Amino acid sequence: MPEGHTVHRSAKQFADAFLGKPVRVDSPQGRFSASAKLIDGQPLKRARAVGKQLFLEFENGYTLRIHLGIYGKWRWHTGLELPAPIGEVRARFWAAAKGDSGLRVAELRGPTACELLSPEQVAAAKQKLGPDPIHPDPRAEELGRFISRIQKSKKAIGLLLMDQTVVSGIGNVYRAELLFRAGLNPMTPGNALTKEALTTLWADAVKLLAVGVRTGVMITRDEYLRKDPGKANRHFVYKREGQPCRVCATPVSIAILAGRKLYWCANCQTG
Repeated sequence: MPEGHTVHRSAKQFADAFLGKPVRVDSPQGRFSASAKLIDGQPLKRARAVGKQLFLEFENGYTLRIHLGIYGKWRWHTGLELPAPIGEVRARFWAAAKGDSGLRVAELRGPTACELLSPEQVAAAKQKLGPDPIHPDPRAEELGRFISRIQKSKKAIGLLLMDQTVVSGIGNVYRAELLFRAGLNPMTPGNALTKEALTTLWADAVKLLAVGVRTGVMITRDEYLRKDPGKANRHFVYKREGQPCRVCATPVSIAILAGRKLYWCANCQTG
């Protein structure tokens, strides 16, 4: 499942390709056809990501909310003609590309959600989402919401970090790596964590997700934050079960928590 940094990069792609332009929209698959007609030909006013959800705002007041989920993905094209859709394309967007390169086309496949919302529905949808570390508020309001929502819960911090109503944009990779970097046992109840520990955890999420937006990959080891070391060396514990911890050499543990694989070091993460 794409994590928050990927969706923020998609928002930038949409802004670069379509912002201020009349965007043609259709649904080759047919399931989005009625809604596509309501925004077909409308200029794109804004493209914004909140955590794992993309919001595309059009001039006529409609906003398209897209959540890729586990199976959703984007496919982009640039060419002189609109290509024939391949596979089950839920929604397709296109407009004139810059220069003489023809059209810029985005195809959406397999999303969990693809729906048009009114301004009131958009506000309600965003209100349900937790604070997004990629857009930290300089007044620390998001930090306060993050701390409050975790400290009010008896659930394990390993569960809470994956709850998009608690914090937006963190998925399985960032969950494992943030907890390792903080030295926190993933089974620790949220209400047992101090304000200081959660402030440090939030600041690290802000730091690491910004790296993900900039580089397009999830790099969580400080010595590599400015240069991708390759897939095998990007992480401390994620998908390294049974291998020696990079800090203490203890074999990395794995468990299933709420249907998702959880990775941690039982020696380093005792806090």
